[in-house]
Amino acid sequence: MPIGRREFIRSSALASGALVTGGLASSAAEEKTQIAETPYRPNPIAVSSYSFWRYNDATKLPIEKCIDLAAEMGFDGFEVLHVQMTDTSPGYLQMLKRRAFVNGMSLCGFSTHQGFVSPDAEKRKQNINHTIECMRLAHEMGIPTMRVNTGRWGTSGNFDELMANKGIEPTLEGYTDDEGFKWVIDAFEKLIPYAEMYGVLMGLENHWGLGRTADGVLRIVDAVDSPWLQVTMDTGNFFENRYPQLEKMAPRAVFVQAKTYYGGGKWYTLEMDYPRIAKLLKQANYRGFVSLEFEGKEDWETAIPKSLAELRSAFA
Repeated sequence: MPIGRREFIRSSALASGALVTGGLASSAAEEKTQIAETPYRPNPIAVSSYSFWRYNDATKLPIEKCIDLAAEMGFDGFEVLHVQMTDTSPGYLQMLKRRAFVNGMSLCGFSTHQGFVSPDAEKRKQNINHTIECMRLAHEMGIPTMRVNTGRWGTSGNFDELMANKGIEPTLEGYTDDEGFKWVIDAFEKLIPYAEMYGVLMGLENHWGLGRTADGVLRIVDAVDSPWLQVTMDTGNFFENRYPQLEKMAPRAVFVQAKTYYGGGKWYTLEMDYPRIAKLLKQANYRGFVSLEFEGKEDWETAIPKSLAELRSAFA
């Protein structure tokens, strides 16, 4: 059964409160913690390094430079895009953590890629190991939550073709979506102990593949049934019934990625009603970060500050 936000917070508090040397105390599940009601406050606004990068060779800034720019613009937090990292050495990871701290920002999210929709067990295992390594990196940087994906069938010629088809692609010949869901659920079940060990909360994003719909995302999260796998809600990844689907995901959201498209989108452009999105998240008692993913063609120097102003106004 799905758990509500308060139940999730209680479960997380129990786990963190029962930490002992070498692991979690076995009595943690029996303890109960009261969560006090607190007044509503505006959501903190973060920015993803993707907003500066956007897979554009002309703007592939180093992450440390993006952190400095985000601080100058007035963001509250910073989300790291894993594929943008050129160095994962211990010294570099700690430098990023220090860079954010001295700029008065949190490193609040880690956006990663993995795919479990494959009949090849060895390929799925490689992606599980990759995800575990990403958890370790997040832990070293002090990042509490990590965006994860289902992966997709890979029957589209390329990403541009996938976007032209609104994220829809046929299954691999001889296989079914039900088999794909089984592989994905099995992979995340294997990842849960590592999420607990590293203290990194996985947020499954509505990000094409079997996670293209709210029902697909929640089917996986509900089946795994762990407080360590919840939802990263991307506002720009639904082409149909956007607001009903966002509303369905909101009670399970632990991180929100907010798309803007100034100058027209790189792959598509959506009209986003952020006051409406803010309202449905508030109704779901979502108090976490809203992280900007600017995906337009306008220069980031002007578009990112505009996006920040738009999100500040909507989530005030």
